[in-house]
Amino acid sequence: MSTTTPTIVLIHGAFGDSGMWKGVIAKLQGQGYTTLAVANPLRGLESDAQYAATVAKSVEGPVVLVGHSYAGSIITRAARDASNVQALVYVAAFQPDEGESSLENASRFEGAKMGPDTTIAFEHEGEPELRILPEHYQDVIAGDLPTEVTDLLAVTQRSVRVQALTAELSGTPAWRTLPSWAVVATQDNAIPGQAQEFMAERAGSTIVRVDGSHAVSISQPDTVADVIIEAAKATR
Repeated sequence: MSTTTPTIVLIHGAFGDSGMWKGVIAKLQGQGYTTLAVANPLRGLESDAQYAATVAKSVEGPVVLVGHSYAGSIITRAARDASNVQALVYVAAFQPDEGESSLENASRFEGAKMGPDTTIAFEHEGEPELRILPEHYQDVIAGDLPTEVTDLLAVTQRSVRVQALTAELSGTPAWRTLPSWAVVATQDNAIPGQAQEFMAERAGSTIVRVDGSHAVSISQPDTVADVIIEAAKATR
């Protein structure tokens, strides 16, 4: 616990970028919170987590670490190496336990539409990467957003190395020792809502269920920001 207002560090997941947090940032800043949106490398779970931890440690004072989608796995690992992280917020995100991968948790329950029919694989520096086919982006990621928005998101998405999604979490997950909150998107076609619910309940997270897609931070930014603010207030 701290008497200092925490800085909110936001980390985007695969198939997106930091722009997904614009609406959330606007409300957080309007409420007086310092925010930092991290450009996720999307290269591998361990290296991405190390980068996130380095950014968090560079912040003076307490931090609330927020992860969307694959970045949920990142914050679960990164917070162990950043002692100033006081709370975790998962937004339509993975909350893996030791030995689990993101893809494993995505397929734990039926409903995920990300697969060979909706993605394209290519190789870079000898490593396979994935991105979602533009014609499937709205259905998989952002079914509650208008087509003119999802068309733009589809062409600005950042690809992810397959190894980042298949890597298993090493060591104790940070949610075992830190308070956590989870925004469960019940209409998510990337990480089924049932899978999010399972992981959040297992972690003992405070759960807020939202009738939204995987892109809930864009479609319902005020709701997401309110959960983050709740977590920030609880650490003070």
